[in-house]
Amino acid sequence: MTAEKNSASGSPPPYLRIVADIRRRIARGELRPGDRVPSTRQLAREWDVALATATKALTVLRQEGLVRAEPRVGTLVAPARRTTPPASPAAQPPAPAPGPRPSAGQDLTRDRIVRAAVELADAEGLDALSMRGIAARLGTSAMTAYRYVDSKNTLVLLMADAVLGECAYPDPAPAGWRERLETGALALWAVHRAHPWLAHVSPLNRPLMLPNMIAYAEWMLGGLDGHGFAPTTLLDLNILLYSHVQGMAAHLERAAQEESATGVSDQEWLDAQAPATEAVLASGRYPVFTRLLGAIGDNGYDLRLDDLFALGLTALLDGVERLVREHAGGPPR
Repeated sequence: MTAEKNSASGSPPPYLRIVADIRRRIARGELRPGDRVPSTRQLAREWDVALATATKALTVLRQEGLVRAEPRVGTLVAPARRTTPPASPAAQPPAPAPGPRPSAGQDLTRDRIVRAAVELADAEGLDALSMRGIAARLGTSAMTAYRYVDSKNTLVLLMADAVLGECAYPDPAPAGWRERLETGALALWAVHRAHPWLAHVSPLNRPLMLPNMIAYAEWMLGGLDGHGFAPTTLLDLNILLYSHVQGMAAHLERAAQEESATGVSDQEWLDAQAPATEAVLASGRYPVFTRLLGAIGDNGYDLRLDDLFALGLTALLDGVERLVREHAGGPPR
């Protein structure tokens, strides 16, 4: 039986118990400003509650100013607030007369729901996303949110289209096809960098017919067009370049999820692999691998996704250039 089912009549609901626990840990100094607060997934697992309940708890803590969401990092303890002594009763202004309360969802819009969902996915990943959780974040009910977005799948598509709209293309476009393709790929990489969950929205064989996705495809196809390629080749090259961005970006959220779930940094994980690495090198079965690691030295090999992305993009564009030259009748470079 879950903690949510165990909440007896009169006892605080599960999300408030989570709030009280984290509030207490912050007050005791166990969690200091800048420390990462357990993610929604960790809270849901630790307290045996639904993700929406964990999300609601973090929402309350954010509203109290105790924590803040940091994109691609998670939820952190907020800096300590400076407190001022309360004013004397005589100095306090009279309370305003109570006015009519706005109806539930009166100031709610589809854009607000999408923005809140993007912020949550940036901080916690797509797995933490739920209509109930978004509604709790906005201080409304899930049923009210469903009036604006009919399902989580629809919400994810709206989120994807919204962030793809952040792609910036220069006007006028670069005259050279290679510079145009590079500009488009770098713009898409920057969006995935800012929103790592985007790489997990849809597989290649199920393309999204979203306005801003088509705008990206139009930009890339405009650079490839006019070089004698067959229509299928044009589309294949566009998808190949897109898949390079998506494939590299898929590791951004995956790495963040692993560190969040285990609490182990990349360096700590690598350090733990030292005995296995030494055994591989001592076996003598992998001479090239052993020689390369030896040549790198004690500093080791640092895998930098940005550098790897740039190297892969250069290799792809070199291949496209060869095809362009062949179609133009010139010798391949």
